[in-house]
Amino acid sequence: MHDVARLAGVSRQTVSRAVNDKGEIDPATKERVLEAARLLDYRPSRFARGLVRKGTVTAGLVIPDLMNPFFPEVAAGVLEAAEQRGWQVVMWDSRIDEDREREALDVLSHQTDAVVGYFKSSDDVLARHLGGVPVVLLERGPQQTRFAAVGIDAAAGLEQGMAHLVGAGHRRIGMLDGVHGPGPRRQAFLEQARRHGLPVDDGWIVLCDEHSVAGGEAGMARLLDARPEITAVFGFNDLIAVGAMRAARRRGRRVPDDLAVLGFDGLSLGELVEPGLTTLHIDKRRLGRLAVEQVARLRAGEEPMSGPDAWVIPELVVRGSA
Repeated sequence: MHDVARLAGVSRQTVSRAVNDKGEIDPATKERVLEAARLLDYRPSRFARGLVRKGTVTAGLVIPDLMNPFFPEVAAGVLEAAEQRGWQVVMWDSRIDEDREREALDVLSHQTDAVVGYFKSSDDVLARHLGGVPVVLLERGPQQTRFAAVGIDAAAGLEQGMAHLVGAGHRRIGMLDGVHGPGPRRQAFLEQARRHGLPVDDGWIVLCDEHSVAGGEAGMARLLDARPEITAVFGFNDLIAVGAMRAARRRGRRVPDDLAVLGFDGLSLGELVEPGLTTLHIDKRRLGRLAVEQVARLRAGEEPMSGPDAWVIPELVVRGSA
């Protein structure tokens, strides 16, 4: 506001009246202020105004795919924790689309006091679109961003999962990945493969085009074509893992006798398939609750949680598939 006032040659009070569309201001002066605000990419901050007015807190929540049952559970954790604090939540489904994601950032930066969510955008893009509104990133480790975050400790989860598969005698283990590049789950998978001395590298990993059962089916077919010798597979998430089971059965592979399958997420779906899906279970509601706690800390002027306090550790749940 100081910068806009200086550029427009007016007082801070005049800037406030102009950008908040209040009366008692000359139209030409108002236009000069608004042009200065556009040049400086200035926008009024609900967060800063809330510090003065102490009104109801409104948090924005950006979810990438409401059709994936993982994310509604995370959203439920956010909504429960926000309700306990008397906060409101505005939710936006970005549909894994970067244009919709940036549209969400622009809209929520004007309508909310803080934003929580899943974002593909870089820190610089987030900072530019949010204009100073506090943000908490979901499923990014605190060391992966300069913003407050809540992460999933994939390394701790895969340590349990790979030890279980190796302990059952598996040495040729493939992976159905769900992200391009060296994501945390792929890195943890390869690290554990090296730790156990397995003959496994990037050639044992197939990228699934969709985070869905159909995506897992297509990916598993390609993996079996490339590595027919595999005896176990790790799926990026439970939906992909269930798809892998379906594809294996179509190829005449019995689960788990001929092919063990390990998932990641801990969806209730894993209890409904036959055999039941062995998975690395994530407390998804806790993930959402931790994000709200991070927002509360930011609003109180405190340092956000980091280290183990900001991580959710998956727990191995053994069922019939592995």
